Amino acid sequence: MNSTAPNFENLLALAKIAALKAGDEILKVYNSDDFGVESKSDESPLTKADKAAHYKIVELLEDSNLPILSEEGAEIPFDVRCKWDYFWMVDPLDGTKEFIKRNGEFTVNIALINKGVPVMGVVYTPVTKELFYAYETIGAFKEDSSGVHKLSKSKDTELTNLRVVASRSHLNEATKSFMDKLVNPSIVSMGSSLKFLAIADSKADIYPRYAPTMEWDSAAAHGICSVLGIEVMNLETKESVSYNKENLLNPFFIVAASDILKKLNLK
Repeated sequence: MNSTAPNFENLLALAKIAALKAGDEILKVYNSDDFGVESKSDESPLTKADKAAHYKIVELLEDSNLPILSEEGAEIPFDVRCKWDYFWMVDPLDGTKEFIKRNGEFTVNIALINKGVPVMGVVYTPVTKELFYAYETIGAFKEDSSGVHKLSKSKDTELTNLRVVASRSHLNEATKSFMDKLVNPSIVSMGSSLKFLAIADSKADIYPRYAPTMEWDSAAAHGICSVLGIEVMNLETKESVSYNKENLLNPFFIVAASDILKKLNLK
């Protein structure tokens, strides 16, 4: 695969358009009476919106001439993927369960991956029309109805009163154990990749993930967090979560600014 660095400005513009157009496709289904819910082989739900968003994103990203790895696309063997230099990793509708519940907490995720690292991230929330995007040379941004806002790099944080991204309704034992070690933590609860964006948008401080996720669930938001000095750390290796592994299942991880991870002796 050609290792020449692509034109990142053009790729970012293309990914933003793809995310917005996919959001339009999702809302058509969201505002209809028939979601067309099916069950995939792993029993997770699939809707007409997942498929429509996938096809729209692929149609647009194909103009980049880069490979595309999408949750709803055909399985691509590792001996093919491992030769890729730059490629797109896509979750056309992250938070399908939230979509079915009609709570608005679902996103379109598009990441550009280079040698296992998410170097660009675009995340769009169709219901609120919030668009997050980042690339190292320009920084990280949030676009909403009030305009374009540059997101701030993480600042030094005290360990008391940390805002922890977690589920209010079903905390697993590992997450409970983690929170028991904190001083007066509070819970911030939301679905999909919005969990990462709560930290990127300074609405939460730390997100411990002791449950299975796939690479496309985290890649785009990871790319945004990285630009802001927020780590997505593999809890076993203490290194950054990597992408395009043979097995696309993520390890358990924790998302937080570097200073918080160090103060908690997690790295």
